[in-house]
Amino acid sequence: MPHPLLNKTAPSLTLPNASGEQFTLEPGKSGVPTALFFYPAAGTYGCTKEACEFRDAVKVFKRTKCEVVGVSQDAVAKQKKFVDEQGLNYPVLSDASGEARKAYSVGKGLMGLTEARVTFFIDSKGIVRDVYDSTLNFSAHSKFVSKWLEKVEKETPSM
Repeated sequence: MPHPLLNKTAPSLTLPNASGEQFTLEPGKSGVPTALFFYPAAGTYGCTKEACEFRDAVKVFKRTKCEVVGVSQDAVAKQKKFVDEQGLNYPVLSDASGEARKAYSVGKGLMGLTEARVTFFIDSKGIVRDVYDSTLNFSAHSKFVSKWLEKVEKETPSM
């Protein structure tokens, strides 16, 4: 069953970042694509691997001008420790209330045993073009975004 946000406008969010400051994500406002990924828990093996893959891919994503944002339900202090320990170079947001997960219809993974690991590729107009949902294949999330960036780059006429 397709995700309910597929081909629809992505919701805007305002959540605290790892420094505790309010961060507002308004997909499409800046005119660049957004990779928004939800992960289960900061500091765990899979989430660290996924977050670091996005960290390392940000240089490539900047070439194509893509914003990367990570979200989990961890408290700000835990997010701050995670960001500092891993040298994450993109906003990591605390969704302690679960409002972002609800807005993006992100449920549970592994038969309800954990929070789901879901990545949204949102185009430069703020439309959710595709959703990748895989709790165990944490390395595939940044590759999913790379493939979409290549596809969108081909769709955009060069000047």
